[in-house]
Amino acid sequence: MTSHRPVRHVRRLLVPLVAAGTAAALTLGIAPASQAHHADPPGPVNAQTTYDWGKPIWQDDFVGGLKDIWRTRSPHGNVRNQHGMLTLNTGKRGSVSAKLKGTGHETGRWEIRLRSRQYGHDHGHYKVRTELVPAAKRPQNCGARNVALNSYTLGGNRAHHYIRSLPANQSTSHTGLNLGNDRWHTFAVEVTEKRISWFVDAHVISTETRPEALSNVPYTVRFTMLAPNADKRMNPSRMQMDWLRYFTLRKPNSQSVEAPLPRSGSYADAC
Repeated sequence: MTSHRPVRHVRRLLVPLVAAGTAAALTLGIAPASQAHHADPPGPVNAQTTYDWGKPIWQDDFVGGLKDIWRTRSPHGNVRNQHGMLTLNTGKRGSVSAKLKGTGHETGRWEIRLRSRQYGHDHGHYKVRTELVPAAKRPQNCGARNVALNSYTLGGNRAHHYIRSLPANQSTSHTGLNLGNDRWHTFAVEVTEKRISWFVDAHVISTETRPEALSNVPYTVRFTMLAPNADKRMNPSRMQMDWLRYFTLRKPNSQSVEAPLPRSGSYADAC
């Protein structure tokens, strides 16, 4: 996560569609806060409020044009802010990604609100992935130090979560979810010096405490619409993030984050 500058907390009040008013919001230091722009219900509660993490020290509500803090790759699609959401649109083949620039953080809490959609079912299904990856110009080791807040295949009903560490360690868990078109979910991860915990829709689902699983590297966020094969015909798809927030560990969790250990295994693609 970049440490460009702190911002003030934002609270959005979404109103029903039948109401004539729009959302009242506070402004952020980095950008104006979003107004109510979704036709959907507000969606699930988040880990921030459930575990009392306090105010984020940084967030992006994706209002206005895409900020230059994002490095994008979209040879057959596009990345843009659309109606207050960071949107990764694919084409019929190839991956699309957006990575946050900056020096990153070794510890902290990251949370997103995400929905996705695919158009058609006749071809390959994209993977929707949100990861913490080594920040700045640090070695990527072919993904061998990544942490996944979510990794799921469009058309499926299971979200996977993992942490990898050198030389080739991988701990994985998963949770069943309704991942249909435009279904909102919140995904979060808490990284401390001694453990990592994953949260889905404000519920802790797994906690890793084994020392060999942790990388202790500064992380930043990367969103990816992943095509497993660059030349394979895929169903055009998108992922949209309503917001991204980063919190320090200053405030302790107000509830226990005790949860099952993820399954320990190996990562074959480490380099």
